Amino acid sequence: MSLGKRLKYEREDRNWSQKFVAEKLGITNTVLSNYERDYRDPDTENLRKIAELYDVSVDYLLGLTNNRNAYNNVKETTECEEYESLTDEEKDYLKLQLEIFRKIKEKDGKNPNRNK
Repeated sequence: MSLGKRLKYEREDRNWSQKFVAEKLGITNTVLSNYERDYRDPDTENLRKIAELYDVSVDYLLGLTNNRNAYNNVKETTECEEYESLTDEEKDYLKLQLEIFRKIKEKDGKNPNRNK
């Protein structure tokens, strides 16, 4: 699906008029219409504004993913950054706890990594 079709789909899915969306974005109705008909592509700032307005990711609008969730990767990034901020002692402790957990699950026959 093209960028224009996704823009139109998201707007219509919310039952919003082109006029309403154009006003929210600070652009003209004609500009929005051109985006939706794939006559013109929004610049990066307008693309960001559109993604925020529709609460979807820029990747979704560009067709790089079919996941509409704007915050799809935020949790993964936060968890990684959180791990990196741990001390070496804290990391070692977590690794030990994970080993213990896996051994318990293995004894129960429920090791989630067993089939990998």
